[in-house]
Amino acid sequence: MYPNIQAYDRGVMFNPDGRLFQVEYAREAVRKGGAALGMLVDKGVLFLAHKNIDEPLAVLKSLEKIFYIDSHIGATYSGIQADALHLIDIARQSAQTHRLIYDETKSVASLTKELSEYILQATFYGGVRPYGIALLIGGIDTEPRLFMVDPGAALLGYKAVAVGNGAKVANEMLEKEYKEGMSLEDGIDLGIRILKKVNEGKLSSDYVEIGYVVEGEAFKVLNEDEVANYFK
Repeated sequence: MYPNIQAYDRGVMFNPDGRLFQVEYAREAVRKGGAALGMLVDKGVLFLAHKNIDEPLAVLKSLEKIFYIDSHIGATYSGIQADALHLIDIARQSAQTHRLIYDETKSVASLTKELSEYILQATFYGGVRPYGIALLIGGIDTEPRLFMVDPGAALLGYKAVAVGNGAKVANEMLEKEYKEGMSLEDGIDLGIRILKKVNEGKLSSDYVEIGYVVEGEAFKVLNEDEVANYFK
């Protein structure tokens, strides 16, 4: 005899259909978050993210959507901000600990796998909710790499991917217009057009963050003036 259906809502356990309701609810939190996308470009990885703030008195600088993890790795997300900040701290600690112990940079795949295992722990126990974010992690080790980890800890590598509000539209545009080996500038142009499409053309530079890493350079997040130049 199966437990009361409400038990599947309260805890992290499979229902008879093989579903984890709490993980599905966490994915819904991702879908309501501001759009974020990543793509592999020529000799690098590019991120763009939308700050979906609708409070007129909010200070936009206080919301970060793209993060420096290590000199060769960056990340962005969609979903619950507090969850993202916690996982970004975990990623930074892991990257720096690896440097101190082994005197080398940690690979993008290894760091992402470690974060995936950490996120997975929140799907095992009652009284612990899953993380309500989808995390995009990208960087360069032997070559440019981009990964996405979702609330269920599913990990997959991508050439280009979008998460968050409007992800269906964004991914359809990526499938049609993304080209392997495209330049960084072309990637930024495509990313901005995608964010504008997702937001029905109502998008200003103040609400967009752009970050990238290319071979021979450290990960960089563009400042407000640099982002604004792409909207002229």
